[in-house]
Amino acid sequence: MKNILMKQITIHGTAVALLAGVLAVATTTGKSAEPAGISELQQAFRQPPDDSRIMMRWWWFGPAVTKPQLEREMRFMKEGGIGGFEVQPTYSLALDGELPGVKNLKFMSPEFLDALGFTAAKAKELGLRMDLTLGSGWPYGGPQFSAEEGATAIQTQNLTIPAGQRSAPVPELREGQKLIAAFMKTGDGFKEVPVVDNVLQMPADVTGEAQVQLFISRGGIMKVKRPAYGADGNVIDHYSPTSIKKFIKEIAEPEIKACGPNPPYAVFCDSLEVGGENWTPNFLPEFQKRRGYDLKPLLPALFNDVGPKTMDIRHDWGKTCTELFTECFNGAFKKLANAHNSRFRIQGYATGSAAPPAALYSYAYADLPEGEGYQWKGFSATRWAASASHLLGKPVASSETFTWLHSPVFRATPLDMKAEADMHFLCGINQIICHGWPYTAEGVAYPGWSFYAAGVFDEKNPWWIVMPDVTKYLQRVSFMMRQGTPANDVALYLANSDAWASFGRLFSVYSVLQGRVQNTARQILDSGYNLDFFDDQLLEMRGKVERNTLAFGDVRYRVVVLPAVERIPPATMQKLEQFARGGGIVVATRRLPDLAPGYKATEQDTKTVRDIAQRLFKDANAPGLFVEDEARLGEAVAKRLAPDVATSPASPEIGIVHRHTDGGEVHFVANTTNQSKSVKATFRVEGMQPEWWDPMTGRVSPAQIAEKSAGATAVNLNLEPYGSTIVVFTKRTQPAPKVVRAVASVPQPVDLSTGWTVKFGKNAQPIAMEKLASWIDNAATSNFSGVATYEKTITIAPEWLKAGLTLSFNFGEATVPQASGGGRGGMGYRTVLETPVREAAVLYINGRRVGSVWAPPYSIDVTGHLKRGQNKIRVEVANLAMNYMASIKLPNYSYAGVTQKYGNRFQPQNLDLVQPLPSGLLGPIRLIATNQGKS
Repeated sequence: MKNILMKQITIHGTAVALLAGVLAVATTTGKSAEPAGISELQQAFRQPPDDSRIMMRWWWFGPAVTKPQLEREMRFMKEGGIGGFEVQPTYSLALDGELPGVKNLKFMSPEFLDALGFTAAKAKELGLRMDLTLGSGWPYGGPQFSAEEGATAIQTQNLTIPAGQRSAPVPELREGQKLIAAFMKTGDGFKEVPVVDNVLQMPADVTGEAQVQLFISRGGIMKVKRPAYGADGNVIDHYSPTSIKKFIKEIAEPEIKACGPNPPYAVFCDSLEVGGENWTPNFLPEFQKRRGYDLKPLLPALFNDVGPKTMDIRHDWGKTCTELFTECFNGAFKKLANAHNSRFRIQGYATGSAAPPAALYSYAYADLPEGEGYQWKGFSATRWAASASHLLGKPVASSETFTWLHSPVFRATPLDMKAEADMHFLCGINQIICHGWPYTAEGVAYPGWSFYAAGVFDEKNPWWIVMPDVTKYLQRVSFMMRQGTPANDVALYLANSDAWASFGRLFSVYSVLQGRVQNTARQILDSGYNLDFFDDQLLEMRGKVERNTLAFGDVRYRVVVLPAVERIPPATMQKLEQFARGGGIVVATRRLPDLAPGYKATEQDTKTVRDIAQRLFKDANAPGLFVEDEARLGEAVAKRLAPDVATSPASPEIGIVHRHTDGGEVHFVANTTNQSKSVKATFRVEGMQPEWWDPMTGRVSPAQIAEKSAGATAVNLNLEPYGSTIVVFTKRTQPAPKVVRAVASVPQPVDLSTGWTVKFGKNAQPIAMEKLASWIDNAATSNFSGVATYEKTITIAPEWLKAGLTLSFNFGEATVPQASGGGRGGMGYRTVLETPVREAAVLYINGRRVGSVWAPPYSIDVTGHLKRGQNKIRVEVANLAMNYMASIKLPNYSYAGVTQKYGNRFQPQNLDLVQPLPSGLLGPIRLIATNQGKS
């Protein structure tokens, strides 16, 4: 265990010693031992350790689960190359007795807890990781929480008091509401109005009509979303130790203990998403303790302009809520998890207008940071979580992946999966949590149950035949993205103080910062640099100036960017000046920092900020850079530091993630577009040899250097649509390939697109398919979803088997639709590509499995697999469940029935988009010989 904080830090005006147990980081958490050298790394790359496998969010609908079906689904996960799952009980999809054996187990009932215990034991037996979402649905809550114990907001209500009226009753308050204070608007501000026995006592000197604003706290502002049977109720107060302790005692601990000797690897907190949670019953004394003054007489500033100090008061309000959430909520659940030999994993942010206002540093009170969202080019929750992981020395950062992927359900393809996952990797993620796997009760008609907001990645998909290949690709990339340390150049400052100061009706640190730094992040990425976010608190906890770098543990940054920052603590400015004087690059964009934050900040504090800004950016020979136009940010930085990777021609759609290891420099490279890319990539690496590490196959081969220059090495990248590779620079020299004499005459490609027999399903009679065609072109097969077997026999002449020839089985080329649009359709991400295989195929030659295709290039190397004379070719081709779904009534469960019984807990999405889709081998299919020899 390595303590990330061994000193006192100031969080709320008073120095507090954070317990070592709260901020201790297990640097081996979720990570297998790193290979000792490049050869060992290469060996592990071929067969990565199990802990880098993808995981599934496993929805237990009802939960109407049975032990035999739970075991069945776990075994399917294992067979598919999935490393584990996260149990999430959620809403019902069937009534008791609707199908034989279907019974909804009430949440927290003995039967439900027994199912958890069985699952934990069986997961251990099968070598699967089990995580557990505490509670049900999201956010945390339940029926035992009263409105007073629930998430709370401070709200206003305006009253008009007629002229001459000296008193007025306070309007009747609803359950969970409490009057905090009343204020009368005056010519120059607000004046507090006394309240006696629930009656407003108007001041005697009031003349004319008076406007009074009531400040009322309201508890129980939100109910749990998508709860299981018996789990509906108020969301808990995230700032209240009392409510949190009650949740732990009555829900979290019994769930964990139900797992017996097999505690969850991690307990999980899903989306926060509590709209408007900005208060707690104990807020005023907590505020007084932390900020050093009484907020009550200043409450009008929360929603009104009361003069120059308005934003300072709002800053302190927001900062206090962030601290309470971080310490009371995150701190409690990390302590709980660690006490049970588990870990705390959390999606630590609130998007949109939601609260609580978690900050980046809030992840210090978690073990496993998690994000979501595929938006790699800019500000995203995925990059937010990965940044926290990097700065806090936590080796694994996960992301909720594939939410809404190519909606509706069952529409997502393996190519969709790869393309979105690549963008998560580009953000720094190295643990994929698929969203997800729907539990399906025995007897439910094909294709089984599904979650309303997700793709489905279970064995009901016909393309499951290539799932082990898909998961192996994701596993290899995840493994490589855990090696060594991140090598990002830029630390992009997140101005929490500016976010807090802007609070009012909007109460999300994440959302405010997203609007402020989105373009800045894009400019940095487009210029060939990569970045992490940091904030004041993480800088204080972990940040050190080491020569010309800003170091957070073993992670070092050469550049710090301040994006349009107005408020910044003097201590942060002082450290950044030290960094700049040591040779680090500090850049301010759009404006210069100008204010010290908070109501009690002194004039001297602000003067310190301004003086340092003057020295850094304005004085003669100032070490910093001020870039007013962010479009020129990359150009300005490049004058001090060459890009980590530059592409020619410039191709900002190609994303690159760089990690440094003792044995080499690892770069994951992904083409995020639907068009092939051929570019020269210049890496800021010298004195090392480049190698191609193919995450699809695990093969490693030397790469040819295109150009060398001082401090840089260039290679030529040729990437398929949505293609990816890993470029590793090492100090070794790979043995040269064995020289083979060129073949004088290369056989011409042979078209194999005709003369197939096809069998639709295992027991069907084969039919002749003289020309390749989509299954939907034939009424008899248009609604077929499953695996069709294509067979034919081909004759190979001796000239095809000469040494020096490489043979490939080419299924055709992918093309871009004329109206390709972007990467979205309906809801969620989707690829936009017309592919020759819809959607996956496995090739067998003479009874032996040779390979599969499910992403470009749609070609398989068959060198050494063909023999002289006759060869039996078999191709198993799988499509989507959508074609069959178009022939049945949807949804395939009684939505009206479960809604009437349990309430409207969800709505099916995009089912109007279900239709038969092109399927099968579309071709043309060719056998191609390529001359690999030298003349």
